[in-house]
Amino acid sequence: MRASTAPVGAAAAMLLVGTSTAVSATIADYPVLTGQALRYALAAAILLAVVGHRRLPRVRLTARDVLLLTALAATGLAGFNVFLVEATRHAGPAMIAAVVGAVPLVLALMGPLTERRRPAPRTVGAAVVVALGTAVAAGLGSGSVRGLLLSLGALAGEVAFSLLAVPLLPRLGPLRVAAYPAALSVPMLLATGLALDGTASLRLPTPGEAAAFGYLGAIVTAAAFFLWYDALRRLGADRAGLFAGLVPVGALLTTVVLGLGRAGPADVTGALLVAVGVAVGLRRPGRDSPGPQQPRTGVHESA
Repeated sequence: MRASTAPVGAAAAMLLVGTSTAVSATIADYPVLTGQALRYALAAAILLAVVGHRRLPRVRLTARDVLLLTALAATGLAGFNVFLVEATRHAGPAMIAAVVGAVPLVLALMGPLTERRRPAPRTVGAAVVVALGTAVAAGLGSGSVRGLLLSLGALAGEVAFSLLAVPLLPRLGPLRVAAYPAALSVPMLLATGLALDGTASLRLPTPGEAAAFGYLGAIVTAAAFFLWYDALRRLGADRAGLFAGLVPVGALLTTVVLGLGRAGPADVTGALLVAVGVAVGLRRPGRDSPGPQQPRTGVHESA
C-alpha cells in the first residue's frame, strides 16, 4: 500500500470493523468468547497462508517480539472481548460505545508520546471532535460504575491493539503482526470461555452462524487487521487513530443497508462530526508541527 493510499486503507479497515455490529446480531445466541476464538482462528489461518504464499523473508522472533505479541493478543484481542462482554452486563451499549469512542483522543495523545515526540495540537483537536461525534452518535446511555470501569477496560484493550503493534511493524510487517496475535488469542479466549460458561461454551455453530463467523474471520479480522496495521505504520498512531471514529459509522451504514434500523438525527450529526474531525486531522501540518515518523525500510516493505 502506498503512503498516499494509507488513509483509504485505514478508513476501509474501520468501516469493515463497524459492519461486525450488524453481523454479530445474527450470532447472539452463540457463546461469545468461543465465537471470537473461532473468528480469530480463521483469520490467523488466512493470514499465515498469505505469509507463506508471498514467501516473505524469514524473521526470527526475539524475546521482546514474543512478549509484545503475547501482550497484544492478551489485551488488544482476548482482553478487549472479555471486558466488552462483561461490560454489556452492567451498562447499556450506548454508554459502552461512547467510552470506547474515545480511542482517537487517547491515541492522539499516547501515540506520539510512545515515539518520544509531542502530540500535534491539530491532531489532538481533531481527535476530540471525532470522539465527540462518536459519543453523539451513540448517546451517553446509562449504566453502573462497574459498567463504566469495564468499558474503560475495553477502551484500554482497543488502544493497546494499536500501540503495542507500533514497535513490531518495522521488523515483522502488517501481515505477521495481524496473524501472530490472532493465533495467540485463540487459546486465551477458549480458556476464558470455559472458565466463565463451562462446557456450554463448546458447541458447533449452525450453518448460519458458521457463515457469520466466516465473514467476521475473513473480512472483519484478516482483511481489516492487515489494512489497519499497514496504515498504522505509514500514518502514525495519532493520525491513524482518527479513523477509529468511523467504526460506528460503518455500523450505522450496515444497519441501514440491511434494513435493521433507521438513521436518526443524532446518528447523522455524529457521523458528520467524525468526518469533520478526520478531515481536519489529516490536513498536512505546518513545518513547525511534528509529523509521524517515516517508516524504515526493511522486510516489512514486502508485507
